[in-house]
Amino acid sequence: MKRIFYLLVLLPLCFGGCKTIKPAAMAKTEITQNSVTNSDNAPVAVNFSDQITWLLGYFNLSQLSREPYSVWYVKGFDEYMPGSEALNKLLDIDNTGLSIKIVLGTWCPDSRREVPRFMKVLDIWQFPVEKLTFIGVDNGKLSPVGEYNQLDIQRVPTFIIYKNNIEAGRIIENPVASLEQDMVNILTRNEK
Repeated sequence: MKRIFYLLVLLPLCFGGCKTIKPAAMAKTEITQNSVTNSDNAPVAVNFSDQITWLLGYFNLSQLSREPYSVWYVKGFDEYMPGSEALNKLLDIDNTGLSIKIVLGTWCPDSRREVPRFMKVLDIWQFPVEKLTFIGVDNGKLSPVGEYNQLDIQRVPTFIIYKNNIEAGRIIENPVASLEQDMVNILTRNEK
């Protein structure tokens, strides 16, 4: 009798009580320019170590302001407060003749932390966006960009600052003092 009772209780639960679960292949995450959702249009956490999220080769700054990258880019940009002393020194430096290559991995926590901060400093300095080159790399630090190997990238992010097309210096992975102070040091190194 107990078996029949349990059977009567369990049958409705098994067949009618829960929403049908889609197979994993049907519930895959879709990453588009405007949203990060699953097939039910519910927001999902993004795993940036997943290759489908990597930006590789040349890309534009505007891509970092869109999902899924905006999750870390906008927050890091908004929250960073550059040091005023170093920033004031940087603001006194003329950025004419300068260009910067930013090599990063969207999978890399250091890149996700430092690139928004670096961009905040450049924004305050009013550095022209058209003088920036963004290069995305995979987790082997490789990129499908011609002449990329000549950059000799060992760690990311790497910020390469050029004066009149000649490398003036680099900030590699983490700044020594701060991003803004390291930039001042690079740009004033040969002026003394």
